[in-house]
Amino acid sequence: MTLQVTGKNVDAGGAFQDYINEKISSVLEKYIGQEISGHIRLEKVRAGFRTDCSLRLKTGLLVEAHGDGEDAYASADAAVERLEKRVRRYKRRLKSHHQSSREGQAHITAFAAREHVVKVDRAEASGDDQDSPLIVAENELSLRELSVSEAVMHLDLTENPFLIFRNAGSGKINVVYQRGDGNIGWVDPFNETSSPANETANAS
Repeated sequence: MTLQVTGKNVDAGGAFQDYINEKISSVLEKYIGQEISGHIRLEKVRAGFRTDCSLRLKTGLLVEAHGDGEDAYASADAAVERLEKRVRRYKRRLKSHHQSSREGQAHITAFAAREHVVKVDRAEASGDDQDSPLIVAENELSLRELSVSEAVMHLDLTENPFLIFRNAGSGKINVVYQRGDGNIGWVDPFNETSSPANETANAS
């Protein structure tokens, strides 16, 4: 297990590093084994402390969770508890739905995409051309080809509000996202020729 532990606005000293390593090792290895790598960040915030965990499993899956507490160790406990719940729920879903051996494996097809961070000018329009927004950052992304059930499970392992993926069944770009009511939304574009409006027109 290889974990990088850092601090933001606080020194993540050796005692804390040993503590979080031992917690993750003892709690998660029974579910996902010892081949874990990732980054743990301890941050001093106004209300106390926050621990953010981002772990990469040997299958390539990313598992994320955060925890808040009055002290560093309480925030670590909360983060590891959330990690355990997510991993346990994921393993239970795999078993209960009798997923195939490709589920969650590293050889799932991936393709490259580019993410652009665009600066938004919230001031009143100045008359400048707004058709070409100012790009302030670019990142390379690796989007995966997944079934919808796989995408939902991947999203549930992270702190992300949404997941973009290529639907393994249709080949189209789909999105699953966290809804405010606690459910998962799924956006699946339809072809123009098979849209509800065209189907109604054809029927008449």
